[in-house]
Amino acid sequence: MQIDTIANMFPDIPVDNVRYDLLRTGSVELTSNKILERGFLDAPPPSYYTLFPRDAAPGRPSTATTTGRATDTKAAESLISRYNLHDRVKNEETIQEDQIGGKAVWENSAEKREASLKERKAQMILAARQRMLAQQSQSSSTFEKS
Repeated sequence: MQIDTIANMFPDIPVDNVRYDLLRTGSVELTSNKILERGFLDAPPPSYYTLFPRDAAPGRPSTATTTGRATDTKAAESLISRYNLHDRVKNEETIQEDQIGGKAVWENSAEKREASLKERKAQMILAARQRMLAQQSQSSSTFEKS
């Protein structure tokens, strides 16, 4: 509660710095006066982060969390599910590296251009997945040999 009060008053001061100073002073008034006098708060020492680990996304909550949408489900969603590529993954469709990128043909209609863009995105995602799987299998085989 005290951290939120100061964070709302001084949004440019990192939350970790505010929390650390409040732990030291125990007073919102002293901490806010320190910010007003100096313009900043000291950064916490490295040992502070063992007790209070940093959030995955430092800073203020994003607008997605304040509007009520769950960001956890968004983060868990893969590109395969976002672009509905499950069938192409199951068929183990292989994408040649020379097929990716290059110049796109300008289509006559907006629908054709959109379909072309979606196909290029799908190819890029599948090619990146292939490279990642190849890299993982290569590193696991290297790990098994040693």
